[in-house]
Amino acid sequence: MKTVYDVQQLLKQFGTIIYVGDRLADLELMEEEVKELYQSQLIDAKQLQAALFILRQEAQMEREKRMKKG
Repeated sequence: MKTVYDVQQLLKQFGTIIYVGDRLADLELMEEEVKELYQSQLIDAKQLQAALFILRQEAQMEREKRMKKG
């Protein structure tokens, strides 16, 4: 797993598609869903860590981008 798209594909395997039109909100919702999958023992710790790293990194970049605009 290397990109947000990869995380989306992981979620899609479990029937979850997230799109609310706000990039930051999408990333936060994806993070919650990934945590739920892990708690339900549907993904392993390695997948959880990789997904969280990608999502949090992307969310940080989005926040920085918004601050520059703002």
